[in-house]
Amino acid sequence: MREEYVDAVLAVIELIPEGRVVAYGDVAELLGAGGPRQVGAVMSHYGGQVAWWRVLKASGAAPESLEARALDNYLAEGTPLRGEPGRGAWRVDLARARWAPTDEELDAVEEIADLLETRLHGAGRLHREMSDPDDGIDP
Repeated sequence: MREEYVDAVLAVIELIPEGRVVAYGDVAELLGAGGPRQVGAVMSHYGGQVAWWRVLKASGAAPESLEARALDNYLAEGTPLRGEPGRGAWRVDLARARWAPTDEELDAVEEIADLLETRLHGAGRLHREMSDPDDGIDP
């Protein structure tokens, strides 16, 4: 897995506030790169460096084999849940808990995504995409 992608995924996760969550696919969509499986692979290998419990399956299920640890974090952070933990099946209530970034947070995500693009493909491509073809500048 490319270090650039790992760094970008972890940087996005660090922006998610307490009590909020995203699905693996949400992270990929925000970055404009990879997909749920790639984000899952990053979290599987490097997620211990960030609030890993804030990234889960689109179903709202906590990461496998980490449900009890995740639940402790969800309860401590006030993350909305469905079901009754300790009494039966439960999941994170994605409809209520999904992170909706503020404008400022979206700006930070865009910076992360732009840096990822630059690191993966070089500054030349980013410059060409940002240049207006009618502005008289040759890319």
